[in-house]
Amino acid sequence: MPTLLSPDSPSREATPDQPLYTPIKRRSFFMYAGATAGATALVLAGCKKDSSNSTPGAIDVGSGDYGVLNYAYALEQLEAAFYANVLTGSYFAGATPAEKQIFTDLALHEKIHADFFKTALGSNAIQALMPDFSSITFSDRTSVLNAAQAFEDLGVQAYNGAGRFITNVDYLTLAGKIVSVEARHAALIRDLISYNSFVGPVAGATVTGNAVIDPSLTSATARQEQSKSPATVLMTANTFLAAGSKVSANSLV
Repeated sequence: MPTLLSPDSPSREATPDQPLYTPIKRRSFFMYAGATAGATALVLAGCKKDSSNSTPGAIDVGSGDYGVLNYAYALEQLEAAFYANVLTGSYFAGATPAEKQIFTDLALHEKIHADFFKTALGSNAIQALMPDFSSITFSDRTSVLNAAQAFEDLGVQAYNGAGRFITNVDYLTLAGKIVSVEARHAALIRDLISYNSFVGPVAGATVTGNAVIDPSLTSATARQEQSKSPATVLMTANTFLAAGSKVSANSLV
């Protein structure tokens, strides 16, 4: 069983909130959200290729708290790989200094998230995933921003939907810290696409799958962030993963 590094431990090597204290405290609010280095190859253990689900050959994240952590790790790998691609694309090369700073920060945050889960899971981590971003045009601002919105909204809804599967209170605290960062990312990307649109649809609008916040004023989830089940989230996430790297979460239902 891997040891999850305590957020308060002075000896930790990497935590999602580390940049709160170290290199980036003087910059924009993104700097207060999380981040640092390297998604690399992982040792596969505790998880397996799954042949009993709707995605034959998918990598199943496993069960229990490790299943949730691997589920989060899979999504963080995908986000980290996406932003790494953004930083090498021609849109980024010609972007304004402000947008360059934003995407540099987001890339940093997602990499530290991925690294953190890798460290926490140790030998229980799923393997490194191979993305398939062939549907994204990294030379085009609209394509990049739309994809970023999809990833960030999906990340928020994924954490919201997976919280109920977590039994370890330390893990739940960690998830709460990370989802708040993802929500800030989602708000920023939405503002880049359309200023002041970060809260989503106006009151009375129909709730759609793309709405992060329920616009209703009367429903049981009024003005709350929406959540999505792991199965629903992975249907979208798998469209950005290559064959052999698609993920299932059969125990998280």
